[in-house]
Amino acid sequence: MKSIILLLKIYGSRDRAVRSFEAVIANDIKDIEASTQIHVTNNGWVQIEITGEDDEFCANYLLTKYGAPVKEAEVGKVYKGYIDSIEEDGIIIDVGTKVNITLDGLKPLGTGDVKQIVSRFGIIPHLPVSVEIVNVDGEIKMCFTKKQIDLWWKWKKSGTDRVIANATTRSELKAAIKKTGHARDIYGIERIGIMEHAIVCRENTDGPGIVADIGPLLMSELGVIIKHA
Repeated sequence: MKSIILLLKIYGSRDRAVRSFEAVIANDIKDIEASTQIHVTNNGWVQIEITGEDDEFCANYLLTKYGAPVKEAEVGKVYKGYIDSIEEDGIIIDVGTKVNITLDGLKPLGTGDVKQIVSRFGIIPHLPVSVEIVNVDGEIKMCFTKKQIDLWWKWKKSGTDRVIANATTRSELKAAIKKTGHARDIYGIERIGIMEHAIVCRENTDGPGIVADIGPLLMSELGVIIKHA
């Protein structure tokens, strides 16, 4: 038997989230001779007990695909993590340990204070992100990777609004969109994480209007990226 902790965060409704993660992991390993049981650590990470003939292969496969939380972030390395909280003076990222991206580190995302920047890009808690620690003239700084920043700017300049949602499944989002009559107003739903998604609006669809309509039907925090005029 193998026991591993993955860089997958459980939050919101724990039972509901665990069921979603179980379905995703089961699909990941459907061709591997192993079975899994999901637990949740005290700080919310997914812990998996793996049994079966291919337990070691399965463990390595899942760790390669999702990564593992780290206890200490090192200069020069890139990490995947989740937005833990948004504060007045920065954004807290959980990579296994919590690190802070200050307002100075958010300069590639444009002018304004932290609140204005996160609003501009629909940034909400629990979004999966990639970050790195850099040494700038002897000063150690945490920042989002160029790849992460480029993705947000790509969305901003895409010509359509996007609605960002956490703590929800694709099927729950689709049901809310259908119930509110907005199926004709979107191109589709992009996966950001297992429980995090982006609704891609059509050119003439108002993202904030979608948020107002589907918000009451979901147990989610919602952000919106309004297309660059």
